[in-house]
Amino acid sequence: MKVAVSALGPDLDSTVDDKFGRAMWFIVYDTDSGATEAIDNASNRNAMQGAGFGAAETVSNAGATAVITGHLGPNAFRVLESLGIEGYVGSGKTVREAIEALEAGTLERIDAAGEAHQE
Repeated sequence: MKVAVSALGPDLDSTVDDKFGRAMWFIVYDTDSGATEAIDNASNRNAMQGAGFGAAETVSNAGATAVITGHLGPNAFRVLESLGIEGYVGSGKTVREAIEALEAGTLERIDAAGEAHQE
């Protein structure tokens, strides 16, 4: 399974970015192989509008079947849900800690969209 984690930096020791659409980076981690890919989210982070939609498209194109973040706005939540990509809360953790918590089944699932444009 591939997991996309919104992150403040480009590696597993970076802190989870509470923002999804305007996250600094996405770290895509393959739980089967341990491979990681860092995706700079500058195009969505700097977008005038549609950041949540664009970020959802980015992680979907990377093959993610789950995301870990702090917050999903209505647009991102709707797009991810339509693609069958589940969201989980990883606030306050490093990317590595959040992935370990997901694998252990201890992360809270995001079952509803939060406020739009939460920065």
